[in-house]
Amino acid sequence: MPSIWKTRPTPEQLNQFKKGLDKHLGIEFTEVGDDYLIAKMPVAEHTKQPMGLLHGGANVVLAESLGSVASVLLVNMMEQTVVGVEINANHLRAVKSGFVHGKVTPIKIGRTMHVWQINIHDDEGRHTCVSRITIAVIDKKTD
Repeated sequence: MPSIWKTRPTPEQLNQFKKGLDKHLGIEFTEVGDDYLIAKMPVAEHTKQPMGLLHGGANVVLAESLGSVASVLLVNMMEQTVVGVEINANHLRAVKSGFVHGKVTPIKIGRTMHVWQINIHDDEGRHTCVSRITIAVIDKKTD
């Protein structure tokens, strides 16, 4: 299968650009495939809710980071930008420790819209969350 990426960086290259929530939550890209990206996030005090479980919002941040980065890799950022317009998540299993691992794959790659599926698993490979994000692809205005 040929790669879908306009630019195919290594996980190490993607991790050099971590900022904001990605950096704070410890999200780390671990794999770049022909049509998918994988990242992991620790289940630690800064990603847990008061009951000691992985916070559902942390799952959503992981999913949005994966979908957004995937869309960035499909466009010419000199001519276009990408923005998330909708995300949903179903939390399927509680996680108390270790890491969660998210894998993003395309559902639809269009000229003005990308839709991504993100499956999140725990260290034992159990499905813990499923998410879908819609990304708008916007042409940059030229002066």
